[in-house]
Amino acid sequence: MSLLSRLFGGGGGAAKQPVAAPVDHAGFRITPDPIPVDGQFRLAAWIEAEIDGEAKRHHMIRADLVRDRDEAVTATLAKARQMIDQLGPRLFDGPDRR
Repeated sequence: MSLLSRLFGGGGGAAKQPVAAPVDHAGFRITPDPIPVDGQFRLAAWIEAEIDGEAKRHHMIRADLVRDRDEAVTATLAKARQMIDQLGPRLFDGPDRR
């Protein structure tokens, strides 16, 4: 399986586990979505907010890998909260953001 397929959850293999429950933080909604990679989990989440009446969404994918899915969810939430606290609505700036 290619690196990009593993990063974005493509390819065959076991069915993906359900996404963790969303968590609200400072007006943003964080939905942890760890990506399985060779028996570990890459930190990833969807971060959503309504900015000026428009729904915005950012897919956060980190290079960090952890062995346990629950640990990945916990670490993902911490990283997402940190990004939100540092960037706020600027998180959605850029040409590749919806």
